[in-house]
Amino acid sequence: MSSILTWIWALSGILLILLVLLHSPKGDGMGGIAASGSSMFTSASSAEASLNKATWTVLIIFLLLAVVLSAGWI
Repeated sequence: MSSILTWIWALSGILLILLVLLHSPKGDGMGGIAASGSSMFTSASSAEASLNKATWTVLIIFLLLAVVLSAGWI
């Protein structure tokens, strides 16, 4: 059981990294150099809202599994 939860924890960590990288930048930052300007979604606000929900869900799963695995409750 512990090894299954460890794999889920690791996969949720990787997924969390990918979801954070998919968020649009709030400022120019390094993206201002390239200045692509094209959008991948037709509705940026709905895509951002669903991306926020997915990111928060994966974050909660990641943190809960980190607590459970580190506390040795399993």
